[in-house]
Amino acid sequence: MFYDQPKSRKMEDNDMVNNGYNQYMRSRVLTASKAELTLMLYDGAIKFCNMALMCMDKNDIPGTNKNIKKAEAIVEEFLATLNYKYPVAQDFKNVYDYIHDCLVEANLKKDPEMLNEALGRLREMRDTWKEVMRLSAQTKSLAG
Repeated sequence: MFYDQPKSRKMEDNDMVNNGYNQYMRSRVLTASKAELTLMLYDGAIKFCNMALMCMDKNDIPGTNKNIKKAEAIVEEFLATLNYKYPVAQDFKNVYDYIHDCLVEANLKKDPEMLNEALGRLREMRDTWKEVMRLSAQTKSLAG
């Protein structure tokens, strides 16, 4: 008969912390506005690019690929959800296409310069989005 080995106390503590964090993140996502979800996605793409850069530094090819692919998936989600009834959507598409192309090239060539280019553009988009959110909240508070 096979038995599970008992977990050490340290592992149980880590599981509790991870479970608590996962529950917090799930709650945060489920209660976030569309604008906040967009900001979370930008933050996620930035995080994955930073992780890919760290993996590149360690010559961790699988880790680099995995994290760049995660950032690509987020950019693809941005592209898939653009609303073309607004003229600015085409401008966003052009930026997202450029970021995506940088990520693909960075992954193919394991090129930190291209990855940093994508990262810089993602940071600009995130910072612009945060400013839009701030101005929108300010306008609502003045009107309300």
